Amino acid sequence: MNNAIVLVARVLLAHIFLLAGIGKLGAGYAGTQGYMESMGLPGALLPLVILLEIVGGLALIAGFFTRWVALALAGFSIVAALIFHSNFGDQMQMIMFMKNFAMAGGLLMLYVHGAGEFSVDAKAKRA
Repeated sequence: MNNAIVLVARVLLAHIFLLAGIGKLGAGYAGTQGYMESMGLPGALLPLVILLEIVGGLALIAGFFTRWVALALAGFSIVAALIFHSNFGDQMQMIMFMKNFAMAGGLLMLYVHGAGEFSVDAKAKRA
């Protein structure tokens, strides 16, 4: 049962990154790029963000290089919270800040405990 729960946890943690990355590909690209630039970051970083979110999300779901992907996404979540969601006068921004930190906490648990048996990582270990 624990391995099934770890799989569900990976999917639940990954889906937000996967959907966010896909959402930035179409109509959301220009808006996200403009928002990044308004916060002092180069919009040219957006393709790397999209790549991390989509590839990282898929890797978590598959349980592929789970520990390293989880660590990278945890770091990304913390940095994004600090840069984009630190206006605590706006309740929605505070909620987004806390959401990012909670996601980072779950991802750090994956880093510590690994992907579980229902994963590419476990299959590779057995081979």
